[in-house]
Amino acid sequence: MRVHPTGLLALGMVILGIYLFVSAPPPLPSEQEGRLSAQIPIDRVMATIAAENDAVRTLYTREIVGKGQTAGLAFDEFWRKEEVLAGPLPALFLREAAGSVQRTDVPLGLFLGSDYPISSANRFQGEQATVFEKVKETREAVIFFDDASQMHTAMFPDLASAQPCVSCHNEHAESPKTDWVMNDVMGATTWTYPRGSVTMEEYLEIVATVRAGFRYAYSEYLVEAAAFTDPPEIGEQWPSDGYFLPSADVFMEEFAQRASAPSIERILSSREF
Repeated sequence: MRVHPTGLLALGMVILGIYLFVSAPPPLPSEQEGRLSAQIPIDRVMATIAAENDAVRTLYTREIVGKGQTAGLAFDEFWRKEEVLAGPLPALFLREAAGSVQRTDVPLGLFLGSDYPISSANRFQGEQATVFEKVKETREAVIFFDDASQMHTAMFPDLASAQPCVSCHNEHAESPKTDWVMNDVMGATTWTYPRGSVTMEEYLEIVATVRAGFRYAYSEYLVEAAAFTDPPEIGEQWPSDGYFLPSADVFMEEFAQRASAPSIERILSSREF
């Protein structure tokens, strides 16, 4: 069964309602209010959105960029320039999503940093640089409180999981490192939040906002693609079928198929808090 990607908030509230009113005896009003306002550690929330980000990045990198290049589509760091007929590279797709999130009232930050970034603005500094060394060594997420930014911070290793990412960084004229190989830790997807815990309602709002950011990023690419001199057909088909791009609905439905079940499981596992 497919779950509409932007409907996770509504679905989550249904699930929450089932838990509150079906699987348990009817609580007193004060008990019900307490469950709804129970605080969930932000690290659980960040684990959920990090997994969703991994799912959408993998989908975009492999099915859109990788197979799109084979089909004749181009991807470029300057994709926003009018004369460049190309789509965003995976890191720039993430930047578009992050920008969308930052324009909302949800105080969630998203940053893709590295110790060898193409853009110096993406270089880790201070405590984050120190923590990233641990991320590279263990290849596992590290969650900590950053004294400099006063933010609860989660750094998740960003692996070279697709050849287009490796080739782009190795061949870029401004890349400080040109010997990347598959499965290297190229950087870390870094999430920040001002508080150490959230309510279930805030949890669901954060996930829904991040998904809306993914949709925005992909939709912006489709706007560019539609203006190409030779635009791909946009609809039900994917680049694996030829010179095609899936619509935003089709792309997000595929993402939801991959990400929704694990996310719902994580959301439900937070019910004890």
